[in-house]
Amino acid sequence: MSSTAQAALERMRIDKWLWAARFYKTRSLAAQAVAAGHVRLDGHALKPARELRCGDQLAITIGDQTWTIAVRGLSDQRRPAAEAQQLYEENCESQARRAAQREARQLAPVPGSDLRGRPTKKARRQIKGFNDSF
Repeated sequence: MSSTAQAALERMRIDKWLWAARFYKTRSLAAQAVAAGHVRLDGHALKPARELRCGDQLAITIGDQTWTIAVRGLSDQRRPAAEAQQLYEENCESQARRAAQREARQLAPVPGSDLRGRPTKKARRQIKGFNDSF
């Protein structure tokens, strides 16, 4: 392995790592999330070009879920999910918090989440009647 290839694996851009670790589907989405402040390194906001090293602590917010992870490996290629999970180690409190959120979503789903497609004729008339009463 050449010294440049070895140096590249010692550190890499955070947006590229987030893409390779499968937190985001594209590298541009990862860069947007970092720029928006959804990814924090040791509690500090970052820029997408910030270099990441093994051992860094990240807090990643995706939707209503927050992952607290430690970087364990670097990869410049996007690999299968099983291999991508080996690039980081999630904090115990983070796992417990996400499990509690998942359970709460299953017990109390979002209102209207069971509705599919367009309203029926009857439902449309009810909606129109409800709106006209105001």
